[in-house]
Amino acid sequence: MKAILEDIKSNQGASSFYAFRYQVPYFQFKWHYHPEFELTYIVKGNGYRIVGNSYEPFADGDLVLLGSNLPHTWSGKADGDINSDAVVIQFSSEFISSFLEFNESILIKKMLENSLRGINFDPDEQLVSKIIELTETNGVNRILKLISILDILSKEQIKLIAPNTFHNVVSKKSEVRINKVCLFIQNNFHNKIYLKEVADLIYLTESNFCKFFKKATGKTFSDYLNEIRINDACRLLVQSEKTVSQISYECGFETLSYFNRVFLKKKSVTPSKYKINNTK
Repeated sequence: MKAILEDIKSNQGASSFYAFRYQVPYFQFKWHYHPEFELTYIVKGNGYRIVGNSYEPFADGDLVLLGSNLPHTWSGKADGDINSDAVVIQFSSEFISSFLEFNESILIKKMLENSLRGINFDPDEQLVSKIIELTETNGVNRILKLISILDILSKEQIKLIAPNTFHNVVSKKSEVRINKVCLFIQNNFHNKIYLKEVADLIYLTESNFCKFFKKATGKTFSDYLNEIRINDACRLLVQSEKTVSQISYECGFETLSYFNRVFLKKKSVTPSKYKINNTK
């Protein structure tokens, strides 16, 4: 998916890296990328996280490290009067490169190489405190604290997010078009979506749209749409008492048999088994 380039340097001012607390009613869909590495911790919020060609749900406690120029977005929904809340830390290759020259930094260097596919961590309370405190730290201690956080993370068990390295293709002409398509899918996946309908959104023929979408996302349109629907079905299976049949139709599947077939292919278990495994 082609994404918007975000200018981090203009935000960080005279600081060597950018660390801030981001609080909003909900995380809005904003497909973008930047040269800087990014460590994001979700203090409060839930929805879907898209990293490269990966589409996964997120919730409180989500901690992700993203590599340089890896397109991404967190997209959530309003939760009454409760704001979504995240800590975001962004640092450049120029900033971190001098630290990576030391033998003691070999694990950090390896971790940053892996971050080109995105890394998901399971942080403990002590690490979370360090991450939150970083936004309120000044001077040299700020740099020391960041290096300490990266050192701790480099020794943790990791989960790579994207199936493969995502090579973003920058095109100003395509930025508005691809974001328009993704927003439409995000808001309408629970309804029947016709290929011509989304192709018309960006004034392409159905054939050209399919080529455009596959090149941009690494997935066919139908596979991408099914992935969004299945991930929402996973959420409903765990969080609601609705039947599998009700959930299948609510997520946009026309038949229960097709829903079961796609779910098994995507999750390697049946919907019923997934519910049992995740609600114990």
